[in-house]
Amino acid sequence: MADRGLSLLLARGALRSPFKRPSPEAAFPRDRLVLPGLRVDLDRLVAYERVCGFPTGDSTLPVTYPHVLGFPLAMRLMSGRDFPLPLLGLVHTSVDIVRHTGLSATGIYELSVHIEGLTPHRRGTEATVVTGMRADGEVVWESRSTYLARHRTGTPAAPRSREEPPAPLPVVAEWRLGGDVGRRYGAASGDRNPIHLHPLTARLFGFPRAIAHGMWTVARCVAAHGGSAGVRAEFRAPVLLPGLVRYGADGQGRFELRDAGGRLHLTGEAVG
Repeated sequence: MADRGLSLLLARGALRSPFKRPSPEAAFPRDRLVLPGLRVDLDRLVAYERVCGFPTGDSTLPVTYPHVLGFPLAMRLMSGRDFPLPLLGLVHTSVDIVRHTGLSATGIYELSVHIEGLTPHRRGTEATVVTGMRADGEVVWESRSTYLARHRTGTPAAPRSREEPPAPLPVVAEWRLGGDVGRRYGAASGDRNPIHLHPLTARLFGFPRAIAHGMWTVARCVAAHGGSAGVRAEFRAPVLLPGLVRYGADGQGRFELRDAGGRLHLTGEAVG
């Protein structure tokens, strides 16, 4: 799907958001959207690799890249009239990716996306979106992403845990992020959500500055790790642009992003 089509889906979802009534018991679309005969645009792949820090010219796809390919299908579902959560304010809270085999950059693939279900969350309702990629009829890659719609739950919230936050991992690198990171990633991925592009449009949605795409932060960490066969990550707080972040890792797969003051943005684990 072209960038223009994705932008139209964002606009459609935004316009429908005020009329949504989120609830974990709500009906949700059971459709499985399928895109057959997919070939990767190699120019856009190179742009993605550059902005995320992956080496260019590799014959295989980065493990996070199929998420970009499947995102337009996910947006088609989440912007639809029958999706009960409002697209405006929807927060990507986690992603779990598994690659079953190497993914050729010149391969032909079939993508599919569906909504697995809705679950209650202490702050609202979460939807789980499943994306799969097949080659020659075999599943070669799959992911599960959760998206949170904040709303009153109608029941008293359970008291928050007083557990100590995780101790910082050893700092491996500091990255000074320019204000154009969101625009560059948006151009490579097609995700031109206004909260990522400019301070003025981000302020319309309550952010003091533009924020980095969550999937960019994951991809940047996986690239720094040296690649992986899978990744699990939780998004804790937005990364403001421009800004300074510290990439921490324990050498055994766990990684994180924090700001200079120690605020945790992202925790994750590279698998394989």
